[in-house]
Amino acid sequence: MNLADLHTITTVEWDAALKADALTINGAVAAEAALERVRAHLDVLRARFAVRRFARVNSSNNFPMGTGIASSASAFAALTVAACAALGAELAERELSALARMGSGSAARSIPTGFVEWRAGDAHETSFAQSFAPPQHWDLVDIIAIVSRKHKRTGSSAGHQTADSSVLQPARVGAASERFPALKSAILRRDFARFAEVVEEDSNLMHSVMMTSKPPLFYWEPLSLAIMKAVRRWRRRDNLRVCYTLDAGPNVHCICAADDADAVAGRLRELSGELDIMRSAAGGGALILPAE
Repeated sequence: MNLADLHTITTVEWDAALKADALTINGAVAAEAALERVRAHLDVLRARFAVRRFARVNSSNNFPMGTGIASSASAFAALTVAACAALGAELAERELSALARMGSGSAARSIPTGFVEWRAGDAHETSFAQSFAPPQHWDLVDIIAIVSRKHKRTGSSAGHQTADSSVLQPARVGAASERFPALKSAILRRDFARFAEVVEEDSNLMHSVMMTSKPPLFYWEPLSLAIMKAVRRWRRRDNLRVCYTLDAGPNVHCICAADDADAVAGRLRELSGELDIMRSAAGGGALILPAE
């Protein structure tokens, strides 16, 4: 589910005078690791368009980076669209999605609008994301409980590389072909009970794999677990339409029906005064902004 109110804004300028790629993030010169990752993706685009120039990239986010709120997905979707537009290249959404995937797998999903599915494919050209429902299809809101704004020590890409060391990973991957159609069907039917069941199961499975990998990855904090327990209690006892999911980080996405969003946000604040709360409805995909 793309988010309307959490976004990355990126500008790209291909400059023949540059001797190397340059990157700023939120107004500061980026660390070498971030620059290297962007440089590698620009190399993919240079090869695709037979370009030999370097690029000046400026990027900014209105949400914390590296904390499990899909900053890599947002960043590489924005970078791909901006870099291609700066070259005057007009690509179909499918190819933009496949190219974004080369920077960050999840970035493929941030190209299309609304509720999106990522096709596994059997080649680069066939592994892309596409929308299966527009943002207005279902009035859901993501209430994000910010447990920590600290940049995680182990990123998603590094975590993926150790996932196969978990004895649980084959079972998780093997059953994904059952969970995905069940979840897609629940979204299309706006069946919140079934939606919540699958979303939480998938999140728990992913983190179980992380915790049983070698070396193990523990992203949950005590407050993360307290929120997860509370969300299930609110849904079961108080009939609030809310469920939880966590990316590779401690922050908890509480996805809820719009009518219950204020109540969920209020209960999260009551649960802990340490929480920052962000919220967003479903939104569109990557797009070119008009020049200022």
